[in-house]
Amino acid sequence: MGHDISGYNKAGEEIAYARFSMGNYNATILYNLLDANNYYAGVSGSGGSSTFSLQQIEKALNAFKQFYKNSDSLSESASLPWDQKQILNFIQNCLATAKMEGGVRVYFG
Repeated sequence: MGHDISGYNKAGEEIAYARFSMGNYNATILYNLLDANNYYAGVSGSGGSSTFSLQQIEKALNAFKQFYKNSDSLSESASLPWDQKQILNFIQNCLATAKMEGGVRVYFG
């Protein structure tokens, strides 16, 4: 059991991925940043998906900056702890797709 969260472009290709074990509290951080707590099912995601707009992903990135209170973390992402790095990479990959396509689909498994 665990949280497998994937981002997809309009062609259905996976463009972002984050994996958290069932007891890893960092999973809840990503759910919170995406304002997607209704997809959190305790030991894993609910199995549902949702399309997020560019504005929603930008909001998640801004919330990440606020949560970690370190705007430099974006330029120094290599030095972040593993889970912070995978959350940031997930959001940034979703943002790149949302900028090109207007949105991104995220699956919460």
